[in-house]
Amino acid sequence: MQHDQNPLDSLSCWVVTDGKAGMEIQCLGLAEAIGLTPQVKRVQVTKPWRWLPPGLITDPLGTLGPKGDRLTPPWPDLWIASGRQTVPLSRDMRKISGGRCFTVQVQNPAIDPARVDLVITPDHDLLNAPNVLSTRGALGRITPERLAEASAAFSARYAALPRPRIAVLIGGDNKVFRMTAAIMTRLTEQLARLSREHGYGLMITPSRRTGARNEAILRRGLAGLPADIWDGSGENPYFGILALADSIVATGDSVNMVSEAASTGKPVHIVELQGGSAKFSRFHGSLQAAGITRPFTGALENWSYAPLAETQRVAGEIRRRLIDRQARALDK
Repeated sequence: MQHDQNPLDSLSCWVVTDGKAGMEIQCLGLAEAIGLTPQVKRVQVTKPWRWLPPGLITDPLGTLGPKGDRLTPPWPDLWIASGRQTVPLSRDMRKISGGRCFTVQVQNPAIDPARVDLVITPDHDLLNAPNVLSTRGALGRITPERLAEASAAFSARYAALPRPRIAVLIGGDNKVFRMTAAIMTRLTEQLARLSREHGYGLMITPSRRTGARNEAILRRGLAGLPADIWDGSGENPYFGILALADSIVATGDSVNMVSEAASTGKPVHIVELQGGSAKFSRFHGSLQAAGITRPFTGALENWSYAPLAETQRVAGEIRRRLIDRQARALDK
């Protein structure tokens, strides 16, 4: 049987970031959903350029330092970038590449969106323009296929845990939230009660932002209970935890983490941290209003919703635009 060739198979793609994992994951997820295998370019902008607004940078390639990847021709057909330091590059890449690059900036670039071909940004950024695609939450790499692979890969690790199982995704301090010792103590006590009184198995992944003190509270409070707390060694079980969970409990400090949890279609309970911002309030309010997440009160509830599939939706739109662009080029 003959299969139709993917019209985009021949296209080259770069993912360009300043190395921040949260940004890179979104760009990689988008490239993969389009059906492309990107080259990852991590750039480092030198001082004083890294502190200046994009409007003052007239030679973005000249601002790149030796610790990051050099950007040289041949330029890619598709440029997907994210992060403040990539904005001047994205702004000028159409001109630099002689019109070859179709430029996509993930997250609000804080410049005129028309300077790139397409901006992908969450609804809660309130950015509106003809070439802006807004998403409910962040892009990510969660797909049914990836979850199935992770389930098979990590089922042995968690086989001894009783069911039902809870995935517990713990973030920590950032620019607007604080994970205090009191909050961690309360969360640990709630998880311990669910395990003792209802027999839940706990699959827990802290982050670097959780902090040693909070992680010590967690480990001490769950000692002797059926809880697997990842210590950062070996292969990251994050996708496996999401795949094998019956319910998810996640701290509300990360749009990426909550969006990925909501991409599973499983009940997502949000742990409120100290602090917040208007953007985060809009994000969490939107998911709660849509029936996707609920606040974590110490009890687990069951409900259903359509899993977030924003990465796939945006990828479909980019594929359409790239195919149209190819067709126009052939007509010339």
